[in-house]
Amino acid sequence: MKKGLKIIQDNLNELKKSGLYSEERVLTVPQGSMIDTTESKGVINMCANNYLGLANSSELIATAKASYDRWGYGLSSVRFICGTQTQHKELETELAKFFGFEDAILYSSCFDANGGLFETLLTEEDAIISDELNHASIIDGVRLSKAKRYRYKNNDMAHLEQCLKDAEADGARIKLIATDGVFSMDGIIADLKSICDLADKYDALVMVDDSHASGFVGKRGKGTPEHCNVMGRVDIMTSTLGKAMGGASGGFTLANKDIVAWLRQKSRPYLFSNTLSPAIVATSLQVLDMLQRNSDLIERVNANTLY
Repeated sequence: MKKGLKIIQDNLNELKKSGLYSEERVLTVPQGSMIDTTESKGVINMCANNYLGLANSSELIATAKASYDRWGYGLSSVRFICGTQTQHKELETELAKFFGFEDAILYSSCFDANGGLFETLLTEEDAIISDELNHASIIDGVRLSKAKRYRYKNNDMAHLEQCLKDAEADGARIKLIATDGVFSMDGIIADLKSICDLADKYDALVMVDDSHASGFVGKRGKGTPEHCNVMGRVDIMTSTLGKAMGGASGGFTLANKDIVAWLRQKSRPYLFSNTLSPAIVATSLQVLDMLQRNSDLIERVNANTLY
């Protein structure tokens, strides 16, 4: 056996011995609140990110089926070559309008949105001030950037302010605060009001990954900026179509027109990844329509939470 293969094998064995080796649970039915797996039947599912219960929505399934006839199955292209349909532009427009930003750009996932953000916008002259409990995609995205890194304790505004002072003292050109909107491991909501206040005080940009809030947090489902009453004060928001908003896949970045235009020109995951599939685009537009038509979906989540 080659040395490299032996090392990987040994690492796997150590992982198993430590009890940290993960096994996938395999479903035999569509996603839902009650599911069957290869091991158990009639399981109550409390671990999916299917917050609005739309992953197996009959309305979305009908929209997806119709989209195959109208738009085809796939596009076999990146956006800039021949991978942009009119509905892709429509979805970007509607996402920006719904969440209260000037513009939006679609990605294959929010992981890609975060991975293609920091390295694209920032250089070694700049600084990223990141919450210590941010999602892995933010952490990896920050690592790709040449910007100087500062890490503050989870939701600790005093420590965040000290990091901003340090970045300013170090001569940072652009200062960018990065935080999850809702921290996925414990459900803590970021103190966006205080973060935005500090950003104003120290002339910093604010970036929020709102994957675990988009579509159902806030009175109208507009996420943690709405919940924290800071809509219009967050400079960049990334999120996903793969949780509350249908549950399939896809991500997006929201910002002003200049930031989005720069990402379209320079963000590598956008430039070199296949475009979002037509069916997901069509159903995502349907989800936005459903959210704006009535508040029943959000009210049901709130009622279930209080049960």
